[in-house]
Amino acid sequence: MSTSVANGDAQPPAIFDSLPYYDNELELYPVLKEKVEREFAREGKPPQTLHPGVPPAPTLFTAHPLLQAELERVSNHQPMPQLDTARYQLPAPTAPENEEEWQEALKNARAQLEHQKLRQTNLALLQQYGSNAWRIHNYLNEASAKNVEKALEDLKNLTTEVNRERKNFQTRLGSQLTSLETRWTELISSILQIEMANVALEVEIDRVNKREVELAAAL
Repeated sequence: MSTSVANGDAQPPAIFDSLPYYDNELELYPVLKEKVEREFAREGKPPQTLHPGVPPAPTLFTAHPLLQAELERVSNHQPMPQLDTARYQLPAPTAPENEEEWQEALKNARAQLEHQKLRQTNLALLQQYGSNAWRIHNYLNEASAKNVEKALEDLKNLTTEVNRERKNFQTRLGSQLTSLETRWTELISSILQIEMANVALEVEIDRVNKREVELAAAL
């Protein structure tokens, strides 16, 4: 429970301690569990906005508009645009007597021929070096996957160890608290017994005093 300070300094946040690994009142007393569930039901929904301390999401690919547009398309679940196949076609001129259309068709044919030459060169390079490059790529991917799996396994082990230490710590403290609570109950019971004995003794003393007065008056 936090306390106030006269000089107006900032107060430390209130600390609420609990031992979830040890406390089992909700399991022992279903009525308490029902009350807790009703309290949760009465509470409002948590805010949808992030905490002010959380930094804003970074903007990716600010220097690459094409990648940024592709990321936005994937985020919006939009379909990928269809492949434009018109550039790979060789349409004939619609008007055979039009020289300009023949010139455009000739330029398109030359571009297609150059494209096919480039594809042939790329296929030859791929056939010569592609298998080794693919093996190296797979090796790097496997090494990265193993590193990620090892990091995940280490994190799981660390989480398990933290939970184990927390459970042992809470169990140990819970046993101490139970022992202290039992001792406190015994002391309170002893104090009540002593107070009841004092009351009975006072009544007995008062009775003896009255008896003494009666005897003195009779003499």
